[in-house]
Amino acid sequence: MLRAASRSLTTLTTKPAPADPIDHNAPRLGLMGADRVHTRRRGASERGRVPMASRFENLRPGVLVLALAISVFIWAVAQGTSSVIQSFDVEVELVGVEDALVITDQSSDEINVRIRGSRASLRNLDTDALKYRVDARGGKPGVAVYEVDVETIEHPTGTQFVGYSPSRLQVRFEKRGRKAVEVRAEIEGTPAPGFHVAGVELEPQKIWLEGARSQVMRLTEVVTETVNVAGLAANTQREARLVLSGGTVWAEDNTPVQVTIRIEADPLPEPEIDLEDADLEDPGLLESRESDGTQTEEDAA
Repeated sequence: MLRAASRSLTTLTTKPAPADPIDHNAPRLGLMGADRVHTRRRGASERGRVPMASRFENLRPGVLVLALAISVFIWAVAQGTSSVIQSFDVEVELVGVEDALVITDQSSDEINVRIRGSRASLRNLDTDALKYRVDARGGKPGVAVYEVDVETIEHPTGTQFVGYSPSRLQVRFEKRGRKAVEVRAEIEGTPAPGFHVAGVELEPQKIWLEGARSQVMRLTEVVTETVNVAGLAANTQREARLVLSGGTVWAEDNTPVQVTIRIEADPLPEPEIDLEDADLEDPGLLESRESDGTQTEEDAA
């Protein structure tokens, strides 16, 4: 009985389930069918999408303006913070020069520097106000050489010097000299017809010069700028500055010189007397003849 029950149980567990009947007349879904399914799905998905241009058309104008403003702001910030290099010239200034010395020559009056920084930091940089100061204390007659250190030039925080030229300066010093010399006026032109220049008076007549000793000691006089007397018919007073070339000699008193031009009339020519046409009965004429011993033909008769 147990064996019979066991066989019945085995039969129940091992009996295969009935397979679904196959309909050989049903249409087969191959690759073409799958493509059609995907195509239909893709078409439905595309019908649900909105073109990009249509999206922007639906946006309000205010949103577009705001987006444009934000873009411009970001560009401006990027431009302001971007690093640039700027080049400019800085004037050289020597300080502390001894009173007994004069600068007669200098290799360069300016230093060209290149500085890196943001556009915002360099925009407000006043390059004309910058100075490169050289400490010339302790100088002696002759040539002195100074190494350039651009870091002593004031520059905005966040900027950096990346180059400069020249790298050194040469300065020639000479002893100072002082001398008094005559002043001479430079006159040009012709007075009015019938007049001439009778004289020129200067105030002061002498002036003290100062500067490089080798040049000051060679001077014997100093001239004024040109004074034009063309067309003058009376005394005239003019102001004229001294002409000093080179820049290493100067006048202690730079006040203009007072130039007075004296104009006089030309003397009248003495009249010529023709004895043949003269009146012989003129007592004055007869007296003059008697005094010099001359006789006329009538007197001789």
